[in-house]
Amino acid sequence: MGPGATGLAGALSLAGALPAGPPLLLDTVPPGGDALSHGRGLDCWEVRKHNSSEWCHFIRSNPDCRLDGGFLDYIDGVFCVFPPRLLPLAVTLYALWLLYLFIILGVTAEKFFCPNLSAISTNLKLSHNVAVFSLTSPLHGVTFLAFGNGAPDVFSAVVAFSDPRTAGLAIGAIFGAGVFVTTVVAGGIALVKPFTAASRPFLRDVIFYMVAVFLTFMVLYLGRIRLGEALGYLGLYVFYVLTVVLCTWIHRRQRGDGLVPPGPWEPEMPTDVEEPEPSGTNSGDYGEEYRPLLPSRETSLRILTTALSPLDYRKWRRKPWYWRLFKAFKVPVELVLLLTVPVVDPDKDDLNWKRPLNCLHILTSPLLCILTLKSGTYGLYQIQGVFPVWGLVTLVASALALIIFITTSNEDPPKYHCVFAFLGFLASAMWINAAATEVVNILRTLGVIFQLSNTVLGLTLLAWGNSIGGEGSAGPQCPPGTPWGPPAIPKVSLCPSTDTFSDLTMARQGYPRMAFSACFGGIIFNILVGVGLGCLLQMTSSQPLVKLEPDSPLVWVLAGALGLSLVFSFVTVPAQCFQLGKAYGICLIAYYLVFLCVALLTEFRVIHFSTP
Repeated sequence: MGPGATGLAGALSLAGALPAGPPLLLDTVPPGGDALSHGRGLDCWEVRKHNSSEWCHFIRSNPDCRLDGGFLDYIDGVFCVFPPRLLPLAVTLYALWLLYLFIILGVTAEKFFCPNLSAISTNLKLSHNVAVFSLTSPLHGVTFLAFGNGAPDVFSAVVAFSDPRTAGLAIGAIFGAGVFVTTVVAGGIALVKPFTAASRPFLRDVIFYMVAVFLTFMVLYLGRIRLGEALGYLGLYVFYVLTVVLCTWIHRRQRGDGLVPPGPWEPEMPTDVEEPEPSGTNSGDYGEEYRPLLPSRETSLRILTTALSPLDYRKWRRKPWYWRLFKAFKVPVELVLLLTVPVVDPDKDDLNWKRPLNCLHILTSPLLCILTLKSGTYGLYQIQGVFPVWGLVTLVASALALIIFITTSNEDPPKYHCVFAFLGFLASAMWINAAATEVVNILRTLGVIFQLSNTVLGLTLLAWGNSIGGEGSAGPQCPPGTPWGPPAIPKVSLCPSTDTFSDLTMARQGYPRMAFSACFGGIIFNILVGVGLGCLLQMTSSQPLVKLEPDSPLVWVLAGALGLSLVFSFVTVPAQCFQLGKAYGICLIAYYLVFLCVALLTEFRVIHFSTP
């Protein structure tokens, strides 16, 4: 048994000292400096090499074990709060909390972030240019759609890049999610519903994605990313957006003026599967058949209690037990989000105006923003050492909420109601950022416990959590045009999720081409904006240079596997005349399983590769 196998057995048993071996380090250092971890003394993962009685002292005396950001110190908790014999219990609790954080990310993005982004695009009159271009083409979502769907991924990458010790999580997650989506998800779509892929959009997206992967490979090979290269990532995405818009405009001109009607492969845009439960709205809207014949005035208290109820009781009775169980886990999250994040719905007559709740949002949303920014550092700051910032915000927001409550009515939204969409967008973004910070900190703690590199945690747990997701947008239950299908101009969610379950559902219900398009279109946003913005913010806040030093060959395995999967699709899809069937899907899924085995064997040093 080799040392890698011994390390794996020791990690799984959670007992005894683990064998030594440097994890992947991607560090941010000043120009000409050495790797940051080499100047901090011992690496934190070496704690398991010491006697269990010395764990707490080692953690608290080693600067490398300090977590930057976040509300909980997970490393201190597992090694100082829990006794050594209860280490498996601590790991179990951390794993459950990690799963719940992924639920928080999914619920926040789907029901609050995306609806407010949709309202903002509507108010900015973007729904009939950039947004419509992407919505009416086979490859949609290059701007607002991609931002809404990729928010958890991008926020996770930005948070991971903010700390040199967790930058490997970002690289692992971006590459790992790319391999997962382009193999497992794309292959699953082909298995569920064989179809004909859109030729020119597919080739365009694969070429752009290969360029992005090659650019990242060169950055890792050179070992650093400068300001110009970080801006190059963002510039390449802008060029990609312009290319999509230009191609759509040319396609419209070739087909005649007006929007291009959907072809035989592209039915009307799908609506959400969970249509009876609109995002962020109260559960009292059950449809026309449940509305009273005569309008009645509701009291402010009833409006508030109804708007804060995350459950649709009629829907609850119709759903199976596993849906109810999952919903029960989400109810606390949805309740807190309803209290702190306003949602504007342009498709409703009242724009989802709930006067008492929206007035409450005037107080809770700003408090949420300042108490989650930098983990509450700014909110708890005391002005001249006397009055806290959160107290000042409370006073100002309370006065403004009282004025709005007095000057408005329950029935008609005010003219400035669109401002609540921006407030909700900001508040939901702060929720996503806070949850992503906790996810990164937990993953780093698990890496210390199991002596795993950040890269392998990124390509597995973080990539799977962001890619699998929860309930997202998918295809309609019946095709348009049938007696049971959606109307001719259906309501379109601005966040058609590229999550695994959502894409497979979309394919199963007759939209495989659209689901396949999302696999290659959405991850372009994640890699270009995630790496570019993450490194750019890191340079702005601390260093003029982000130095990436892959000390493990696993990074090259990741980059090579992603590039090879893209080349495979780029060659085989046109070779099949873009007719994708079960054989293509089986090959992609088998490729991912082989890649995962090679990656794990490389991590535990069973397979050795020479690094550049």
